[in-house]
Amino acid sequence: MTAARAERRSLKTRLADGERLYGALLRLPSETLVEMAGVAGLDYVVIDCEHGPADMTVLQHHLTAAAAQGIDVLVRVGTSEPALALRCLDLGAAGLIHPHVDSAQDARRAVASVHYPPLGTRGFATYSRAGRFGTVPAADHVTASRDALVVAMIETERACAGAGEIASTRGVDAVLVGPADLAADCSFPGQDVIDGLVATAHRATRAAGRAVMTIVPGAEGARAAERAGAQLVLYNTAQVLMDTFRSLAAPGPAERTGSPS
Repeated sequence: MTAARAERRSLKTRLADGERLYGALLRLPSETLVEMAGVAGLDYVVIDCEHGPADMTVLQHHLTAAAAQGIDVLVRVGTSEPALALRCLDLGAAGLIHPHVDSAQDARRAVASVHYPPLGTRGFATYSRAGRFGTVPAADHVTASRDALVVAMIETERACAGAGEIASTRGVDAVLVGPADLAADCSFPGQDVIDGLVATAHRATRAAGRAVMTIVPGAEGARAAERAGAQLVLYNTAQVLMDTFRSLAAPGPAERTGSPS
């Protein structure tokens, strides 16, 4: 845990206190975007190492920029990548998002990669960035590590049906439904089918006492997620930027006839 993180409440504590937290999903390597998210007042960013680059040096730069702005970083790792999970946490990530969790067994594996024994199997070291380069006592480092957030990402019809069991797994803090992979798993049915599966998974997650994370395309989607009970609202930054650029490339009639400033 970095000094900046040690001085503020963890994402896990804030969720337990009932806070709703807002974040930005970043697939484009950019410390500047991380800094901007912090300056804007977001609570966290998600660095995507599943569909984006998984360069540890670049990730460390992102984490350093985040610490300077007092914003937490979650990392989405790939499927069943405990070695990558270990390195992300050693660099100081506040938690991990694990994709393609289809069962409670998958969820237990995800939890194990995040936590030290006896809850998990994470390799122990205090000389990493998370351990303040060996200056944190081992007991304090273990205590701090328990604040690491574990988000199980469910992306199949089977996983949605078993969302209650997945969410109830000891050590899982939140559940995120991946709508794109879910649609692919269901052979791209109508949106009403996907919405129904997502709603079922969200109900089961809340019934298990876990937080729901929802990816949204913008402010309107965020309001809808809030009404639906999401506690972790995650803006899809690539979509936000593309929508903004498209609106700038094709402004309305009033903008087209305006005088340059």
